Amino acid sequence: MESFPHLSTVAETIRTAVAPVFLLAGIGGILNVMVGRLARIVDRARTIEKLHSDSIGVEHDRQVRELRLINRRISVINRAIFLCVSSAIAICLVVALMFVSELIDLHFGVFVASAFITSMLLLVAGLVHFLVEVQMSLGAIRIRSELLEHDT
Repeated sequence: MESFPHLSTVAETIRTAVAPVFLLAGIGGILNVMVGRLARIVDRARTIEKLHSDSIGVEHDRQVRELRLINRRISVINRAIFLCVSSAIAICLVVALMFVSELIDLHFGVFVASAFITSMLLLVAGLVHFLVEVQMSLGAIRIRSELLEHDT
């Protein structure tokens, strides 16, 4: 007869898995912010694209520069989202490995630790990309000096 894990063993595994699950919820919040930024970037791109065909001269050049920056920002935020989603998948793998390890009495400690470390590295990389995109956006919102009224 095959031995099944006791309820107390499963309950302990659930208690141990709570921390990675909270981390997963946090990553979900971060992803929500990133997807919101992506939506705003896309909205701005669509606005500029509508104005682009009617513009000429200096205004046209400014719009082209902004569209190029928007294109780079989209690329960076997409990488940030990809890295954070990958981190979340690795956390799911951590939780699954914890349960599989308990259910079939295998010692996956090295694999669980490796998946967790991988998740943290992916999350850090995603947050760095997010920071880069935020810095790029700050460069895009500089107010042109000719629009500022100088005190005389």
